[in-house]
Amino acid sequence: MDKELENYYNTYFDLFRSEGWKQLIGELTQNAVAINSVEATKDVNDMYFRKGQLNVLTHMVNFESIINNAFEELTQEPEEDD
Repeated sequence: MDKELENYYNTYFDLFRSEGWKQLIGELTQNAVAINSVEATKDVNDMYFRKGQLNVLTHMVNFESIINNAFEELTQEPEEDD
């Protein structure tokens, strides 16, 4: 792994360990619960808007796992064929 890529991942790992990241993810998770309400939907356009919001929130809430999985894949030793 080159230094630039290593720095890329290390910067994210530092972020994920911070209290600010944990706080942000907690708030995004709470927002997702509030947005994911059919009762509060005004019309079909609002429903699609909420669907888009949930898509972005889900990506952000799962971003740490996405980065961790990409790093593990990158650093995993190639499997040898028998």
